[in-house]
Amino acid sequence: MSSKRSGGPFPPVTSHEFRQACSRFATGVTIASVLDSSGTPHGLTVNSFSSVSLEPPLVLICLGHAVTMIDAFRAARYFGLSVLAGNQRELSERFARKGHDRFNGAAWHAGETGVPLLDNVLAEIECAVHHRFQAGDHDILVGEMLAARVRDGEPLIYYASRYRRLAR
Repeated sequence: MSSKRSGGPFPPVTSHEFRQACSRFATGVTIASVLDSSGTPHGLTVNSFSSVSLEPPLVLICLGHAVTMIDAFRAARYFGLSVLAGNQRELSERFARKGHDRFNGAAWHAGETGVPLLDNVLAEIECAVHHRFQAGDHDILVGEMLAARVRDGEPLIYYASRYRRLAR
C-alpha cells in the first residue's frame, strides 16, 4: 500500500491495519469467471463484489493487478459470477489457489453469454462489461447484469479472515 496520501496530517494506514479493518465487514463469496479469446474458462475467488445500481442493473467486482488472469478479464466482453453456498468452501479454496486449472474437475456450464458458471450455486449472474477502470492496485469492473438465476440455500460467508456460516 502506498504511503502517499492526500488526507492531511494523518500517518498512512499500514497494509495490516487496512486488512484488519476490512476483515470486519462480512462478505459473501463468489467466483468471477470469463472465457479468454481461445474459449478457455478462467475464474477466481472474489469477495469484493457489490451491487451498484438498480436502473440499469449494475454490479462491480475488484481484481488485483497481480491476478494471473487479469488480461483475460480486461479483454472480456462478458463476465460471470457464481455466488457460493455454505457447503461450497472447497470451491472457494480451489479457485483461490494458483498454479492449476481451476475448472478441471469442477461442475460447471456455459451461461447464455457463454461465460462459465459453477453448478449448484446460490446465484448465477451474467454481466456485460459496462465500465472498467483502475483504482490503486486493482481493476474495478462494473457489469450490467444480463441474466440471473437464484436458488434457495445458506451462503458461504467470509469474516475476520475465516469462513463462517449463518447461525440458526
